[in-house]
Amino acid sequence: MRHVIVGSGAAGLAAAEAIRARDGVAEIVMVGREPHAFYSRPGLAYLLAGTVPDKQVFIRGRDEIAALRLDRRTDDARQLDLARRELHLAGGAVVPWDRLLLATGAAAIPPSFPGAELDGVVKLDDLDDVRNLIARAGGAKRAVVIGGGPTAIELAEGLRARGVEVHYLLRGARFWAHVLDPVESQQVEDALVAHGIALHHQTQVARVVGHRGKVAWVETTAGDTIKCDLVAVAIGVAPRLELARQAGLSIGRGVRVDHRFQTSAEHVYAAGDVAEVRDPDTGEGVVDSLWSTALAHGAIAGTAMTGAPAGYRRPPSLNVTRLGAITITIIGAVGQPDADDDLVTIARGDSLSWRARPTAWTLTGDDPARRVRVVVGPRHLVGALVMNDPAAARALTRLVRHRVDLSALRAALDADPPGALARLIELGAAAGAP
Repeated sequence: MRHVIVGSGAAGLAAAEAIRARDGVAEIVMVGREPHAFYSRPGLAYLLAGTVPDKQVFIRGRDEIAALRLDRRTDDARQLDLARRELHLAGGAVVPWDRLLLATGAAAIPPSFPGAELDGVVKLDDLDDVRNLIARAGGAKRAVVIGGGPTAIELAEGLRARGVEVHYLLRGARFWAHVLDPVESQQVEDALVAHGIALHHQTQVARVVGHRGKVAWVETTAGDTIKCDLVAVAIGVAPRLELARQAGLSIGRGVRVDHRFQTSAEHVYAAGDVAEVRDPDTGEGVVDSLWSTALAHGAIAGTAMTGAPAGYRRPPSLNVTRLGAITITIIGAVGQPDADDDLVTIARGDSLSWRARPTAWTLTGDDPARRVRVVVGPRHLVGALVMNDPAAARALTRLVRHRVDLSALRAALDADPPGALARLIELGAAAGAP
C-alpha cells in the first residue's frame, strides 16, 4: 500500500504517525514545499521574539523522524489525476498512490495595496518568513504592522522585542472585535502600548512608497505618513485549494470531507487547515486554522487511510494564545454580535466558531487581571474566554466540551452572577476529578 501525503505540516505529520502506527510496511511518500524538519507553527512567534532558540521550534528528533520511514520529497504538487491515481510534481516526477491525503494547509493572503511588491513588505507564515524577519529586524528602525488577529500581534510584539519601533494599524475601532468584547480588547491594547507599540485605530494603508525598490514610508487612509523600513502584513489566511480545485473535488470554504476526512473522491482525504468539516451543532461546513485541530484531523485521516475504524465529531474550538503578554484561552463560541470585522478572512490561530453569534446569555467576571467571560445557552455552556487563569480555563473547557447540563443553575445565574460564575468554575473542576 502506498500512501501519499501532500503537505508536511501538523496534519501531514499526524497522519504519517497514525499510518505508521498501524502499518509497519506501508510506503509513505510525503511531498512538501518546505525542506525543513517538522516544526511548530505556534512556536514561530516565540522564535521571532527571541524567547526560544531556533532549534526549539522543531518538534521531532532525528530518531523519531527516521522511525516513520518517510520518503520525503521537497517539491510542489501541480496536478492530481484521480482516474490514474497519480500525483504530478513541478519537478516532473509522477507519484502513483493508493491513498492520498491533502494536507496543504493555508497560506497568508497577500496584500493588495499599491506598493505591496516592494522589498520590505513581509509576512509571518512559515519558518523561512521568521528567519527573514529576524535578519531584517537587525537593520530596521521602524515597522508598520497591519492586521486584526493574533498573527498581527505576533509580528508587532516580535519586532518590538528586537528593538524595532512598531506602528500597528487597526482597521476597526478596537482589536479583534469579533472575538473579544470591548473590555478585553482594551486590556490587550493597553498591554501593547505598555510594550511601546503605537496603535492607530480605524486606519488602513493607502499605499506604500518605495525608494530604489525598497519600502520607504506608508501613507495611511487617515492622512498620516509613517517612515519605515518594514511593512508586516497579517490580514488573514486562505486554504490552499489549487490542487483540490484542479482535481474537481467538492469545495466550499475548504475541501469538503466526511467524518473520516474522505473527500468527494474515493481514497482521497483532506485534513488540517484545508479541510471543511461539518459542525454538529449548526450543520454548517467549518474551516479552522488551529494547530491542535490540524493534529486531530491528521491522526483520524491517517487512521482511516489504513482501513481502520475512524470517525471525527468536531468538538468546540479550543485555543490558547498570548496577546500583549496576556494568556487568553478561547473555548467554543464567544463572538461579539455587533462588532466591526477587522479581518479579511479567517486568521491563523482563528476559528470561525469563535466569531459565531450565539443566542445566549453572557456572564462576565469582574477581576481585570483574571477576567472570565462565559456564554450560557438554555441548558449548556456555549463558550468561554479566560484571561490569565489556567485553572478556570481547564474547568470551563470541560463544561463546554462535555455539554454539562446547567439547567439547575439558571436561576442562580440570574440571581447572583458573580456567585454563579464561581459555581460554574467549581463544577467544571469537579467534572475533571476522578
